[in-house]
Amino acid sequence: MNTSIKIFLLALTSAFISLTASAQLLQKKPAYTRADTLRGMLTPLRTCYDINYYHLDVKFDIDQQYISGSTQFKFTSTQAFTKLQFDLYANLKVDKVIYGTQELPFTREENAVFVTFPKPVAKGSKDEFTVYYSGKPTVAKRAPWDGGVVFTRDSTGKPWVATACQGAGASIWWPTKDHQADEVDSMLISISVPKRLKDVSNGRLRKTTELPGGYTRFDWFVANPINNYDVTANIGDYTHFDDVYNGEKGKLTLDYWVLPYHLELAKKQFGRDVKPMLKAFENWFGPYPWYEDGYKLVETPHLGMEHQSAVAYGNKFRNGYLGRDLSGTGRGLTWDFIIVHESGHEWFGNNITSKDIADMWIHESFTNYSESLFIETYYGKQAGLEYIEGLRKIIQNDEPVIGPYNVNKEGSGDMYPKGANLLGTVRAIISDDDKWRSILRGLNKTFYHQTVTTEQIVNYISQQAGQNFTPIFDQYLRYTNIPELNLKYENNKVYAKWTADVKGFTMPVKLRKKGGEYYLVKLNTEYAPVNMPGLTQDNLEVDTQEFYIRMK
Repeated sequence: MNTSIKIFLLALTSAFISLTASAQLLQKKPAYTRADTLRGMLTPLRTCYDINYYHLDVKFDIDQQYISGSTQFKFTSTQAFTKLQFDLYANLKVDKVIYGTQELPFTREENAVFVTFPKPVAKGSKDEFTVYYSGKPTVAKRAPWDGGVVFTRDSTGKPWVATACQGAGASIWWPTKDHQADEVDSMLISISVPKRLKDVSNGRLRKTTELPGGYTRFDWFVANPINNYDVTANIGDYTHFDDVYNGEKGKLTLDYWVLPYHLELAKKQFGRDVKPMLKAFENWFGPYPWYEDGYKLVETPHLGMEHQSAVAYGNKFRNGYLGRDLSGTGRGLTWDFIIVHESGHEWFGNNITSKDIADMWIHESFTNYSESLFIETYYGKQAGLEYIEGLRKIIQNDEPVIGPYNVNKEGSGDMYPKGANLLGTVRAIISDDDKWRSILRGLNKTFYHQTVTTEQIVNYISQQAGQNFTPIFDQYLRYTNIPELNLKYENNKVYAKWTADVKGFTMPVKLRKKGGEYYLVKLNTEYAPVNMPGLTQDNLEVDTQEFYIRMK
């Protein structure tokens, strides 16, 4: 986020806080480099292969803050090729690349690695190679806002380690095809840690193995597609408790990993909020997307992150966002922000993932909006409306919400509160809550376990609603301004129009005679009379709670 912001903004990679120039996400970037393109663009050297399976096998030497291991890449070739790109930060050494019994030549440029095969890999063939690597990974100083590995100690002095890398990319700690557009179909995560510590990663624990040299390896298997920034290692002196949720697809296992001295706090906090969260979100969005991998909350030394099926939790067992209500309405102080927000990403961000991080609004706008739906489920629709309306005070309208494509750069942090208010406005225009719920559920069913673009999401909403929402989404997402409603009173009539950046902009808005019923009135960028009997400039009321607009 831009460093001149004087009030905190909703900008946790999956929660909210004001960001400084050191943050990994939401920072202005004056120019883009070759490295940005190598990271952000789907070149032929990346699209030539489709990732099917990873086996990440890495050992953490915590005392030395050093890692070593390998990633096995199994892929299907989408075209014949002799060269491909994978990614690994330049401070980590590629020790060798093995293809069958051969060691492959490779070159490096910035954080990209280019591997040359001895003969063409045929289109449609399934093949594999393994990258061995080692080194000192980037140490995160303010995770999750700057990417890397957190090396710290718990309050008893025992090691406590975690990874968080959205924006910076998974290649900050392991070799991978580091682009959101290609999600691996399944994955084995093997993390070796010093004895008496545990690793908690995504998916289900298959086995633990005692290793020579005082290490234990934990093998976690992810049965579903997963985006590589969601892959996580959490290492500590964890204790475990569990539960079961009877959900839309049957019994969902709930596993909780926390530090032993927080066990009772966790049982109370998690026991209170997790099942109500799942009930609300399954109602609005459809079944939890990862029944095969289960649901986990893992206590971490950083605030939180939406790591798929292993949600990172660091809210210190308090309600709100570290004890605060970001809306200023009081509505956010009755539930744990990190549990609700980060778990909301299991649907938007993890189930439905943007192909390019420029479209990160798909993750954050829907998930920020999900908070209001959680409130609505238990406190009524008006309470939910008050919550997202309260978030408007921190909207900057200084940069477009959609960022530049192909350079691994997201747009404005307004994607959180402005995006939530955009979705609230869309719901008000549709004016049919059952249809709105069916659209939200339909998105998660239609794009189940897929990566998507803005156009796909907007087109789906338009098709299901029976009206073209593209100009409305374009105005809120691609421009800094929000629609301005212009009103004038002439010849005993009220006239209204929109001022907007989108050519030919058209959008309904709810108007009424004071004390009466609201009606949807469709307006464009030309003044038109508002035909309501007895309407004057003094008794006209505009629904500015459901509609996020300016008035003139």
